[in-house]
Amino acid sequence: MEKFDFEIVEIPSYKAVGLKWEGSYNEIPELKRIIHHMSQRVNELERALHPKIHLGLSYHVRPDGFLHYSAYEVCEDQAIPEDMEEITIPAMSYLITHHKKGDDIGHTYHRIYQWFKESEYQPYREPNVEYFDDLPIKHERYPSDRDLKDPHFDILIPVLKK
Repeated sequence: MEKFDFEIVEIPSYKAVGLKWEGSYNEIPELKRIIHHMSQRVNELERALHPKIHLGLSYHVRPDGFLHYSAYEVCEDQAIPEDMEEITIPAMSYLITHHKKGDDIGHTYHRIYQWFKESEYQPYREPNVEYFDDLPIKHERYPSDRDLKDPHFDILIPVLKK
């Protein structure tokens, strides 16, 4: 089996502001437009903590798709620009791994899923929320210099001990 590089990290609660999208897998071209649009609007977030790290926060709460926030981490006092939303991410433990440029994204996520099957952890699920994916919450951190056709990025999956 190939080596799987990862860490389990504690991340404190934080606030993010950005554009919210909810849709089916067939509507992903629209999501890509929203992500590009949000990357063009980061300058509207004067209190962005890491303006070169674009967050993709996905929640698989639909059988045919997911809810996604294209956002940036901000200070508590960040004003929310028109048509953007604020989301507060609670403090949690995460599996963090890196998807490398040139690798297949589906393969990277399959390796994560396999790791969960063999580890002492399970993916976190919010109580009283129905999820439709074995990895129900996926947070991705994209550097601003990524190649949109072949990106490299960090993947963070909230975890709990089994």
